Amino acid sequence: MNGHHLKLLKELSKDNKLSQRELSRKLGVSLGSLLRVSLITHCFPLIAFYMYILTPAGIKSRVQLSRAFLKRKLDEYEMIKMEIEELKREVGPDESLFD
Repeated sequence: MNGHHLKLLKELSKDNKLSQRELSRKLGVSLGSLLRVSLITHCFPLIAFYMYILTPAGIKSRVQLSRAFLKRKLDEYEMIKMEIEELKREVGPDESLFD
């Protein structure tokens, strides 16, 4: 799995009525690669758009990818907070820096 998988699953969770062309453009991937991921069970052609349905594996993968992304970002946030506090101590009490 890569970043494209999470983007795909997020886009489909927000709007499962995107056309293949719209979806591939948003994700920056080819039209043919969309269904090869095996996280989408069907692509139903409707009047002017397609409706994608995630498989149970697709839903599970979206949750796992989201959790991993959130953990990574929370870890980054904690490190940045510590760096900011350290820099504040180094530069002293000049409050104009923090306005």
